[in-house]
Amino acid sequence: MTGTGPPVGMRRHTGTSPDPAAFGTWVAPHLAAMSRYAHRLAPPAAADDVVQDALVRAWSRWSTYDPGRGAPAPWLLAIVADQARRHRSRGPAPAVALSEAAAPTGPTEPDIDLERAVRALPPRQRQAVDLYYFVGLDVASVAQVMACAPGTVQATLHQARARLRELLGDCDLSLIHI
Repeated sequence: MTGTGPPVGMRRHTGTSPDPAAFGTWVAPHLAAMSRYAHRLAPPAAADDVVQDALVRAWSRWSTYDPGRGAPAPWLLAIVADQARRHRSRGPAPAVALSEAAAPTGPTEPDIDLERAVRALPPRQRQAVDLYYFVGLDVASVAQVMACAPGTVQATLHQARARLRELLGDCDLSLIHI
């Protein structure tokens, strides 16, 4: 196995079942990015479920992955995005009361402003910002996830940065870690 795709013997046309260990090895380098992206797309309480659902979907569709069409990360992140959309369409999960001790600590004030500003972006700009700045993909990989040209991603990121400057006003974007 080269790490870029399922072993040749695991492709759909063979009719064989995928090897769980091989799948685990193949997907492991991408789990952190999948989790970061899920946390950008879904409420914190649902992000782990989104990743779990994405892994189940990736496992069931692994034989259809074609390494000739690109790296595994964009394919897996597209599945995360799809599962997050499905999760949102199912409606909110029931509220669970947390004790004071278990309550997560909130982000710092500039981070709260940045989160609000990013949420105010149009969906396509928000997706590009999430993938590029928060997940850490390069422009080419963002383009694969978004199913567009790299130049389109660059233009979208430029527009998003301009809009964030408008929304954040005098805030120095260099002080905010995205």
